[in-house]
Amino acid sequence: MPHVALFSILGVLLGVGGWQVVVWLDETRHKFRKYKAAVACARKAGKPLLVAGGPWGTKGIRRRLKIPAHGNGDVCLDVDPSSFQGHPCGVIADVTQIPFADKSFGAAFASHMVEHLPTIGTARGALAELNRVAETVLVVYPSRQSIAAWAKREHHLWVWQKGKVTYIEQRGNSEGRKREEYP
Repeated sequence: MPHVALFSILGVLLGVGGWQVVVWLDETRHKFRKYKAAVACARKAGKPLLVAGGPWGTKGIRRRLKIPAHGNGDVCLDVDPSSFQGHPCGVIADVTQIPFADKSFGAAFASHMVEHLPTIGTARGALAELNRVAETVLVVYPSRQSIAAWAKREHHLWVWQKGKVTYIEQRGNSEGRKREEYP
């Protein structure tokens, strides 16, 4: 009988692990599809592409090997200079106060950044700034099916897009939970 319990536990772990691999692959496919769309929008507008939050992300190994978490932008913006160290057009700035003129960019691509902002109000300000400086804004975010997304303490918000509407929900206890749509 102990073998049955061991095989059951092993089966559950393999099932959950397989499910998380599928979730991760879907997130990755979604991210690169949106990045390609952002590049196409910027090129069609004849303006540069702004990448907010990246391209190296927070992974030290990715920075050292210069393997982007997604593609590069013509301009990369982040509060952490190491996230674009070595990139020729990196700008250190807060996404809620982007130092560029209105509609300077054909598109803005924000990958796995908005969920790290502390409040819905901050996220709304960031989205307003991205929409101010870019003609099109594409946001990439973790799946609610990702165990890693649930486990990361620095994820303060749930974010998702449907068409041109971005939804933001504060994470935390159900009493303080609030959902907003932008724009």
